[in-house]
Amino acid sequence: MIETLTPLLALGELFPRGVTQYLVGGMLVGLGAATIYLATGIIAGASTFLESTLSYVSAIPRFNRFKYVQSRGWRLVFTAGIISGAAVYVLVAGDGIWTTDVQWWRLLGGGFLVGVGTRLGKGCTSGHGVCGVGSLSNTSLVNVATFLAFAIGTAQLVQALGVSP
Repeated sequence: MIETLTPLLALGELFPRGVTQYLVGGMLVGLGAATIYLATGIIAGASTFLESTLSYVSAIPRFNRFKYVQSRGWRLVFTAGIISGAAVYVLVAGDGIWTTDVQWWRLLGGGFLVGVGTRLGKGCTSGHGVCGVGSLSNTSLVNVATFLAFAIGTAQLVQALGVSP
């Protein structure tokens, strides 16, 4: 009997607060991505949202491509929904608005590097990781494996160097 419970006990150690919130969150992300795809035929990658939003304020042709201008309305609403969801969580959970000890300049630098990476990878973790892997896209499978390898490597390097927030 104990042997059959061992994997469950190990899972409990990995998720001491339980798995329900992660399961529900994952299901909501998948449902949102599926709804957008079924309703519009467009993959719900968040990195394209910035480019489509910039079409409101920029005359640069890259940001004013037809596909961005045509879809920028719902993309703006989707992005507002992501931000609103985070705001509702903060209000309900009461954890406060700033939940990290990482300095602002590191967050800004990390955000910049993520932005560069999404352009180099021709997409982000939501586009490739959620939608691309879900549709068994070879490009997305390779990109997600690359994202994970570099994330794990970077985390190991940062830890080995003793960098802390």
